[in-house]
Amino acid sequence: MTAQPLLSAYAPGRVELLGNHTDYNDGVVLGAAIDRGLTMRGSKSTGGMISVSSKTMGCVEVGGSEIRPLVDDRWANYVLGVVSELRSLSIPIAGFSAEITGELPAGSGLSSSAALELATALFLLKLHQRELPPLAIAKACQRAEHRFAGVQSGLLDQVTSLFGRADHAVFFDCRTEEVRTIPFPKGLTLIIAESGKKRELASGDYNRRRAETRAAADALQVPALRDVTSLQLKTRHDLPELLRGRAAHIVEENERVWRAVDFLLAGDGPGFGALLNASHESSRRNFENSTPELDLLVSIAQNLPGVLGARLTGGGFGGATITLCEQPAAEEVATQLAKRYRAESGITSRVIISAIAAGAR
Repeated sequence: MTAQPLLSAYAPGRVELLGNHTDYNDGVVLGAAIDRGLTMRGSKSTGGMISVSSKTMGCVEVGGSEIRPLVDDRWANYVLGVVSELRSLSIPIAGFSAEITGELPAGSGLSSSAALELATALFLLKLHQRELPPLAIAKACQRAEHRFAGVQSGLLDQVTSLFGRADHAVFFDCRTEEVRTIPFPKGLTLIIAESGKKRELASGDYNRRRAETRAAADALQVPALRDVTSLQLKTRHDLPELLRGRAAHIVEENERVWRAVDFLLAGDGPGFGALLNASHESSRRNFENSTPELDLLVSIAQNLPGVLGARLTGGGFGGATITLCEQPAAEEVATQLAKRYRAESGITSRVIISAIAAGAR
């Protein structure tokens, strides 16, 4: 019989504004929490069983004593991984029953995985009346993703979802672990457009890019690509072409993040938008983590009145794009983006005007 009380925790999705694949390269990132997320609601249960259900993903029940990654129902590994990591931090997670609800589809590039991890962590901490520092929670969720889902992700997703603040971007320095929130310019709006091509980071592309950027750093004899400037990179003609492209994307993306912080602080929307355009072109050409669908969405958006910039958001290889536009034009931009994308691709895209929202709680 399910015990009481019934508790809940919520974590939002996120958009990656800039800082594409820079987090695991000791770089800097800029993200924002959005007004859609996941809620975990439940209570302790008797018998030590862990039961997690979702209307879209189904129900999983496992014995609570031995937690290991599942071969089937892999979505539940994000939950089980968090259980395992909290236990490793001496938090005695007992059996529980919980339901996951929300409007954040998997594979959309809006970090449903990190939202699920954080909602799980915060729910379990409430359930057991424990507290952890925010960065410790983010790192526990990251380790869960590494060990149980097989994705060697950085910390961008967890930090942005956890530290999100309404109408503010989240800046995170992945080396120094500095977190800052930066006011987002008034009069500007973000539009999220799903490409209709879901991404599966565990399929190998993401981990392959991580290995390639590590190889580039080793070839350049630096601890991480963060330690190279674009000027220095241009002098290294000995770097293989593929690694040169991967390195150029990371090095220049870090530089774009630093410039973006200045543009945001100055309220310079056009300057910030131009950086989004440059970032997408680098993803397409240097990092090869875009897709024809993402390129089409970005191209359509960039040619609509009122749009300041557009790019893919998140890991790429499918998922979604973000478009920065002037607020009065947002409804028309969203309508035209969906209409033209459907006409040219045959795909019906979910296009939403998103507020920049508060973080996990």
